[in-house]
Amino acid sequence: MVKRYQVVDKKIVEELSGIVGPDFVIYDDAEKLEPFSHDEVADTSFAKMPEVVVKPASAEELSAILKLANREMIPVTPRGAGSGLSGGAVPLSGGILVSTERMNKVLEIDKKNLVAILEPGVITNDFNDEVQKEGLFFAGYPMSLEMCYIGGNVAENAGGGRAIKYGVTGRYITGLEVVLPSGEICTFGGKRVKDVTGYNIIQLLIGSEGTLGIFTKIYVKLLPLPKAKIDMMVLFEDAQSAIDAVPLIMNTMRIIPTGIEFMDKISLDTTSEFLNEKKRYQGAGAILIIELDGNDADQIREECLDIGELCLDHGALDAFVAEGPADQEKIWKVRRHAAEAFKAISPVQSLEDIVVPVSNIPKLIPLLEKISEKHNVIMPCYGHAGDGNMHATVVKKPEQSMESWDQTLPLVLEELYIAVKELGGTISGEHGIGHKRKKYLPLVLGDVEIEIMKKIKQAFDPNNILNPGKIFDLD
Repeated sequence: MVKRYQVVDKKIVEELSGIVGPDFVIYDDAEKLEPFSHDEVADTSFAKMPEVVVKPASAEELSAILKLANREMIPVTPRGAGSGLSGGAVPLSGGILVSTERMNKVLEIDKKNLVAILEPGVITNDFNDEVQKEGLFFAGYPMSLEMCYIGGNVAENAGGGRAIKYGVTGRYITGLEVVLPSGEICTFGGKRVKDVTGYNIIQLLIGSEGTLGIFTKIYVKLLPLPKAKIDMMVLFEDAQSAIDAVPLIMNTMRIIPTGIEFMDKISLDTTSEFLNEKKRYQGAGAILIIELDGNDADQIREECLDIGELCLDHGALDAFVAEGPADQEKIWKVRRHAAEAFKAISPVQSLEDIVVPVSNIPKLIPLLEKISEKHNVIMPCYGHAGDGNMHATVVKKPEQSMESWDQTLPLVLEELYIAVKELGGTISGEHGIGHKRKKYLPLVLGDVEIEIMKKIKQAFDPNNILNPGKIFDLD
């Protein structure tokens, strides 16, 4: 189903200004529009300029915008903080880009029901800081929490390093107010713990990447804040030894860590050099960072000792434990700066977030090394080893020409995705498909599965105006 979209003209801009106010419309100003043309994907070929940016402050204003767009056949792209890594918030068809930055209020923190109600433009870290003052926390937040919005987290079903114990964002969303592509405002769920009244539309909307509706209120389940947290860093001689330890920790210890993060040698060496801390990791070919939390500090210390002994018995070089915030930050610093370190080497790269069953992680590393060697590219691997979600990043070598890179990258990605599929995995664990990965979707999903998704999209958005061209194309 191919739709011919209308361009945004001055008449449309006047109508949009009448809805949100002229101060909250950006039009005919390339410099101000440019930041909305891309997300955090490094490849600038995925960028596209919007024709106009609109910043509504309420569900009612957003409803009016979508009714106008539907009437005039103008595409609409929803956008949060722009911190995505799949091109999901890029306005592929131009049109109207809706920024949720003004919808940034925490509307309610209900301690009796352990539920908060937020607008989509709330920065996740700010929200978590606020609820921690009440002795609570949002367990599903991702690692990029300092900049991302809660609306984007829900739209992508964001994961992060704590998914082993707590799961991803979707586990903690009990209700959504959403504006449909038609402009209708609907509410699904609420503060209820149980609800099987009809189809589970909430979970359908979570992870739908802004293609089915735009969230205006999000009901978030909260948990009591754990009283104690301890982090460990375990050094290994090589990547395989570190990865081999992950299933052992998960399956033999009867302990559920909060998270297990992995960094291979090139990730560790590059990031530690970037931070000028290379001496800390001398001799290590890989590391695991293991986080545990709970309400009994003594029990967590015992679990740390048990995990440390297990790792040392299986080839670990050393293990360090950190209880205080300062020491914990030293442990986590190298992992948090990995992506930044590789951008300093080469901004030309493709950050992937492949995912496989945890038991198959040991089989994954040799495959990555084989593909990297075959195509003569740098492919560092780091990420959430405890849940099988790894950030294998294809990085262009400085001496490689752009022509060669453009020819090589698709071959690398296709081989990578096929290898992951054969291990029972798939092409994205938390970043989404967007338009960066949509051409590879048929490698991991069959025609019937994709056709079902297309029919769902058409049911919600018969005119295909909302975030068109993401996940798949409607023919």
